[in-house]
Amino acid sequence: MITDLLPAGISAVEAFDDTVPVVLYPEEEAALGKAVEKRRHEFTTGRRCAREALAGLGLPPAPIVPGPNREPVWPAGVIGSITHCAGYRAAVVALDSVLATVGIDAEPNAPLPAGVLAEIALPAEQRRLAQLQRVDPAVCWDRLLFSAKESVYKAWFPLAQRWLDFHEADIDLDPAARTFTARLLVPGPELADGSALTGFTGRWLASRGLVISAIALPATTPRTAPARATGPSSRTTDPQPAQG
Repeated sequence: MITDLLPAGISAVEAFDDTVPVVLYPEEEAALGKAVEKRRHEFTTGRRCAREALAGLGLPPAPIVPGPNREPVWPAGVIGSITHCAGYRAAVVALDSVLATVGIDAEPNAPLPAGVLAEIALPAEQRRLAQLQRVDPAVCWDRLLFSAKESVYKAWFPLAQRWLDFHEADIDLDPAARTFTARLLVPGPELADGSALTGFTGRWLASRGLVISAIALPATTPRTAPARATGPSSRTTDPQPAQG
């Protein structure tokens, strides 16, 4: 499913269970520590997807350990993102000559827990969600908004190397085109061409009980971030466990 949201030149692998055995690298095992079984399954299958995605680019497998902000740290020259939720895991990678940044997020197509929407959504976003819910009640639009915000954060962090609060991006979901736009409400990082990052565009889908969002920013607009490609998995306001 995730490949439907991404342009050419990206390698993506997804899984719907944890049945394939995975042997972690020692560095990954050390990072996982004494995690509970559920977290171990998410982490290990996510790493398997990442290794297979790297192979899709013709690259060797490598340990993908979490960085200081819980971001998966990719091999030099690689841009990537990992996501997981109940019943789904995925990893996408690309060469940094193809993409400047990428962010993906999957969530169950179910309403957000009580109280979470007010923490993540601007008043204008909440008004738009109410209208969208009337148009197509089969999609849990509040959960999709959360997913899009997570994708925005994952795409933002490698470029800016700093936090982006949920209320610092205004996201407009397009139900017909299945796209979304994110307008940054804080100054973005300066790109190599001298322009500032002001927002992102992305795509989304709702299928198989999931909502999935993705952002892929082409590398035609160079970035000023460090060469190492990283991207946090998620933030602390999250109805799902920490990802990545």
